[in-house]
Amino acid sequence: MRSSMLKNLALAAAVALGVNAGAQAQQAAPAPRVLKMQSTWPASSSLQENFKLLADRVDKMTGGALKIEAMAGGQVVPAFEVLDATNKKVIDGAHSVAYYWVGKDKTATLFAATPAGPFGMDNMDFLGWMYEGGGLEMYWDWYQNVIKMNVVAFPIMPSGPQAFGWFKRPIKDLKDFKGMKCRQTGIVAEIFQKMGMSTVNMPGGEIAAAAQRGVIDCAEWVGGVEDLRLGLPQIYKYHYLPGVHETSVVAELLINADVWKSLPVYQQEVIRSAVTDTYIRWWVKWQKQNADALEEMRTKHGTQILRTPPEILTAFLKAWDEMAVEESAKNPYFKKVLESQRAYAAKVVPAKRFTQVPYSFIANHYFPPEGAKPAAKPAAAKK
Repeated sequence: MRSSMLKNLALAAAVALGVNAGAQAQQAAPAPRVLKMQSTWPASSSLQENFKLLADRVDKMTGGALKIEAMAGGQVVPAFEVLDATNKKVIDGAHSVAYYWVGKDKTATLFAATPAGPFGMDNMDFLGWMYEGGGLEMYWDWYQNVIKMNVVAFPIMPSGPQAFGWFKRPIKDLKDFKGMKCRQTGIVAEIFQKMGMSTVNMPGGEIAAAAQRGVIDCAEWVGGVEDLRLGLPQIYKYHYLPGVHETSVVAELLINADVWKSLPVYQQEVIRSAVTDTYIRWWVKWQKQNADALEEMRTKHGTQILRTPPEILTAFLKAWDEMAVEESAKNPYFKKVLESQRAYAAKVVPAKRFTQVPYSFIANHYFPPEGAKPAAKPAAAKK
């Protein structure tokens, strides 16, 4: 009897000790750190999903120790004010695109990989320039020492190639869109103005309402799934692809530099890894969503999917080349970044002529243009 009582007392003591130790460990565990960040995108946008994917990756990779509150455009500050808000630490960071800041300095557009790639670079080439060509160092230097914004930045969302846009009537050549009022942003708006277009700058969330009221005759947003979510196929009948204004546009994650420095090194490395993971994971999903969206536009909404007249694309490239020369002559940092990009592109872009089959070559074999005969399906293997 005595032996049994001693065993029960010992067991009770052990349980109590374990509960107490667990409580102490729970009390000792630090509360998760939460970074409050805001994007420039509408809450329903697929671009906002990129932001949420980053938040999910950071949460899981840190075991919940670091969290990002991924707020949509307008929740704390207006969409186009997220950079200044991050600089002043009104928010800890932002999810946006650098070409929105061309009003501060036109070099901004080069860190968004627009226009023309640049120099024909695609999304992965541009990422290569960032990490292998010195681009990221210039990116941070430009923010902190040229436009005096206390932030660090990372390329996080490849949203190209983007469509030329939506129009209320067909366009056959350059003369057809002269005088049309179109939603455009950043330096792209300036280029189209040179080409005769009248442009209006507005956040994505305002495009559909402006189009319905007749404030704009044409609109450029992102393309595919994004245009579908905004309801543009219900407003415009003619959709033109491709465009060369944002062939490989890349959006950014901004973090206040003091907030960044306050993070433990391992959390900084988690963010670096999560940013790259998000870049790839979101992009491959987004391309499939865009393909599905184009099919829905044609079959459900009766959208006329048309090829952009080559004359317009060539005129755009020439106008951009002229503007780049003019800006380089008066803006040393713009010139420095542009020359860095050109040097990197001069290596990787021409090489692709030899290493990669032209996309249309194999595509036309299996999925030929309308009216052509497709390749025969492979015969089933004999058992």
